[in-house]
Amino acid sequence: MTPEEKLNIEEKIVEYLRTVVDPEIAVDVYSLGLIYKIDLADDGALNIDMTLTAPNCPMADFILDDINMKLSSIPGVTSVNVNLVFEPEWNRDMMSEEAKLELGLL
Repeated sequence: MTPEEKLNIEEKIVEYLRTVVDPEIAVDVYSLGLIYKIDLADDGALNIDMTLTAPNCPMADFILDDINMKLSSIPGVTSVNVNLVFEPEWNRDMMSEEAKLELGLL
């Protein structure tokens, strides 16, 4: 894939991640700062490192399934691997300004 194609796919990945909402907080995972790394290989294999707001998040399976389903539908993405990591530990400072405003934290 060309660098331009890769950039277009990466932009779509972020766009789609913004549609994956943590149902308990009602804010998307990207704006919450839960996505730590997006790595798209030239062959279309996508690896994402992400965390959760809490290690025992009851909605983890729902969120991961939603991410896999949405990102797998992007043309050019051949596989999706989401790695759950808990370091660094998530905190409110990782949220976007938009998310903080939405939650009344500013």
